[in-house]
Amino acid sequence: MSGMELSMVVPVLNEARHIEAALTALSPFRARGAELIVVDGGSNDGTPDIAASLVDHIIVAPRGRATQMNAGAAVARGKTLVFLHADTRLPANADTLMRDHLAHSSRLWGRFDVRFDRGGWMPLIAFMMNLRSRLTGIATGDQAIFVSRSAFDAVGGFPPLALMEDIAFSARLKRLSRPVCIDVPVVTSARRWRDRGTLRTVILMWRLRFAYFLGADPAHLARRYGYASTD
Repeated sequence: MSGMELSMVVPVLNEARHIEAALTALSPFRARGAELIVVDGGSNDGTPDIAASLVDHIIVAPRGRATQMNAGAAVARGKTLVFLHADTRLPANADTLMRDHLAHSSRLWGRFDVRFDRGGWMPLIAFMMNLRSRLTGIATGDQAIFVSRSAFDAVGGFPPLALMEDIAFSARLKRLSRPVCIDVPVVTSARRWRDRGTLRTVILMWRLRFAYFLGADPAHLARRYGYASTD
């Protein structure tokens, strides 16, 4: 993609240790004309200062991935938006892959397969995540969701949830089309799995997902996941 066809939105919070490497990895896309937007949720570790020279726009929004990503989309000029976690790396030709898949299908959005940067149980977890996504048409933030601007606007962006915003966003988009599933993977850090314990994290995430589908309050689920209250 060239010109203002692609806008990349990266929500961040206290990513000073990792943000420079993350944004440097995106510089080839920026050199080819992609717009890079970082949305800070109130970092107190200097993240915005580190990011400032490496992006086209850095803005501040109330903490929460949904709120931050919607704020980034509001200033984005691209025809296609991609929402990228700070610890996820795109394949080198991601811009071309997104352009070609959207241009040559009736699909309006999509995601990449995911691979983790660690061994052990992580390849199996990634395989199950990718398989589940293909079967259900639901994507997670780790899979670098991308969407046409028209489709993003049509569904009203990310619902303002404290957790599971990616699941709810995918469900909205599915009403417009099934997702493109690109089998060239993004690489996501397994640090949160490692820090919390892999098995413990798997069990927790499945319990939270099940509770969400039963109608649990996402704010309550966010606290169970470990997000501090933003009230």
